[in-house]
Amino acid sequence: MGAMTTLPGTGPSELDLRTLPCRRSDPDLWFAESPTDVESAKALCRDCPLRLECLAGAQERREPWGVWGGELFIQGVVVARKRPRGRPRKHPLPEPVAA
Repeated sequence: MGAMTTLPGTGPSELDLRTLPCRRSDPDLWFAESPTDVESAKALCRDCPLRLECLAGAQERREPWGVWGGELFIQGVVVARKRPRGRPRKHPLPEPVAA
C-alpha cells in the first residue's frame, strides 16, 4: 500500500497532505539557519489547516529544533526569534570574582 496522502476523518473533502506548505516547499526551510528563512517558514505555516495539530505534536515530542506549527523550537522550547550566529549575548556573563 502506498503512503497516505490524505488525512483520514476530515470529511468528504479530505485534506490532501500534498497541499500543505511544508510539503510544497523546500524541507530545509523549516530547519534553516538564517533568521530570514525561519521567518519565511513561520509565515508559510500561518494559513495551514493543520497548524495547531502540528504545534501540539511538536510540543508533545519536544522537537529539538525547527519550525513546527508556525513556531520556532530550539532545544525543545518555543522561542520568539532566531538570533544569528556570532551575535553577542543578550545578557553578558557576570565578571569572575577575584579570590
